[in-house]
Amino acid sequence: MKKYSEEELKTLNHQLRGIDPSEVLRWVLASSENPVITTNFRPYEAAILHLVTEERPETTVVWCDTGYNTPQTYRHADEVIQLLDLNVKLYTPIHTAAYRDAVNGGIPGIDSPFHDEFTRQVKLEPFQRAMAEQQPDVWFTNLRKGQTAFRDSIDILSYSKDGILKVSPFYHWSDEKLDGYLRDNHLPNEFKYFDPTKVLSNRECGLHA
Repeated sequence: MKKYSEEELKTLNHQLRGIDPSEVLRWVLASSENPVITTNFRPYEAAILHLVTEERPETTVVWCDTGYNTPQTYRHADEVIQLLDLNVKLYTPIHTAAYRDAVNGGIPGIDSPFHDEFTRQVKLEPFQRAMAEQQPDVWFTNLRKGQTAFRDSIDILSYSKDGILKVSPFYHWSDEKLDGYLRDNHLPNEFKYFDPTKVLSNRECGLHA
């Protein structure tokens, strides 16, 4: 996959704004040898999973499960995996949630000195392990403008901290437009979702920033 300069990325993002996500996807896939999608099955994730796998069904789906998802999220994940026949590679923390609850007393608050280490253990380490094993040249996500301050600063195309091209085809889409996409494609959604590393909905977890 070509490495774009900052200026090229800015120009491409300007050109891609308003282009249908499916066209963005096809343009990226034409040059990608080993794309992955990362998901945590939060609300609206079925859209990006459907978009990519409709075009390339065998695409690896990396699911880093913190072990703290809601029962609704786990049932939703199972439904979407079966519905779309996803090629899921599951990555989990070294220690289980039960172990961590017993030894460390549960999820630390965001003001706790242990919160950064907790985030590393349950999210960053499994993700880094996944990327090291999968070695993708493109990383598809469902990041969207308006979710967090950091996400407002990126665009459809950006680069991860490790230099992987990160593609968010629905970046400029609203919840209402995604509702329509899910409805038109008969896809489920689930809003009872919890990320123990973010706590607040507008707070970045560290995976992307």
